[in-house]
Amino acid sequence: MTDARPTTIGVSIPIPSPYGEFLQARRADFGDPAAWQIPAHITLLPPTEVDEPALQAFHDHCAKVAEAHAPFDVLLRGTGTFRPLSDVVFIQVAQGVSACESLERGLRSGPVLRDLEFYYHPHVTVAHNVDEAGLDRAFTELADYSVLFRVDAFHLYELGADAVWRPTHDFPLGG
Repeated sequence: MTDARPTTIGVSIPIPSPYGEFLQARRADFGDPAAWQIPAHITLLPPTEVDEPALQAFHDHCAKVAEAHAPFDVLLRGTGTFRPLSDVVFIQVAQGVSACESLERGLRSGPVLRDLEFYYHPHVTVAHNVDEAGLDRAFTELADYSVLFRVDAFHLYELGADAVWRPTHDFPLGG
């Protein structure tokens, strides 16, 4: 018998440097307590607990999904919010939405099944778990933000015992 604890994983598209660091610093500026624990990203699979056999199978599945998808461009532009349902302000994905949706569907169709609480909406969170003033600042101050970058891989992240998300594997897109 083993005492192996499940691993909490997530899959996302990392926001490349220097844009990712900028958005992470802004998230901290708005008072988000998790700003330095969560690299700036577009979620493809939200936090999900898996056991070791499922994690190994999911690695193989991620590689197949990545190989079946071609690199694509993402344009981040302007802010949005999930208020009043959820106190979140985000940068909108203005280009690359369908490619993100296709990756998300592919990843959730394999050995790790994950129901979603909300309809999938690709975005980059810049304020969460902050007061109304911080949410309003994030929404206003980043309203004109715009950056275009190429997505050529997605990453598998694991949640550490210190509550920090770290990439453990990257999966290059190959289609």
